[in-house]
Amino acid sequence: MTHRIPPRSGAAFKIKSDQTLTVVDPEGMQVSDLVAFALHDHGEAISNGRTFDYEETIALTTGATLWSNRSRKMLVIEEDDVGRHDFLLTPCSRDTFTHFYPDKPVHPGCFGNLAAALAPYGISADQIPTAFNIFMNVPVSANGSISVLPPISRAGDKIRFRACTDLIVGLTACSAYASNGGSFKPIDYFIGSN
Repeated sequence: MTHRIPPRSGAAFKIKSDQTLTVVDPEGMQVSDLVAFALHDHGEAISNGRTFDYEETIALTTGATLWSNRSRKMLVIEEDDVGRHDFLLTPCSRDTFTHFYPDKPVHPGCFGNLAAALAPYGISADQIPTAFNIFMNVPVSANGSISVLPPISRAGDKIRFRACTDLIVGLTACSAYASNGGSFKPIDYFIGSN
């Protein structure tokens, strides 16, 4: 069954080891922030630093693994229509809006939406790590500077992960203007089994 995350909101759910999670951009050019925690120990979460270290790249796509802060495999990317995602930038927040969009209404952002969605599982806001920002387009220049450009994902593009352990996953339809080319759209996801 396909679940829809409305624009500028979030969801959280459990997935079991060896289940798949497919995230779909139904309309195109929409980012989705993903975080994951070990089901039975919320002190273990996805880690961009461990992932970059063990995968030896920041360009994570089909075949790459997302690792935990305890050096365990959490999610493997099995299929990827887009091939461009970000694991450098933290989820957008009220502070992000104040900093980058002072002329726009303040919004809880992905951070606030993740915090609200994860709270029923006993996960606090302070435990939220840097998210794997699905479909986010963040080029890194030769001098190390970064920019946020509109996603290159098109309507129907997807990425599929396989869980390596039992997880709690938080997922959003991102709220930041720059991340989504100035517009806000839904994100779809579904969970599958072998």
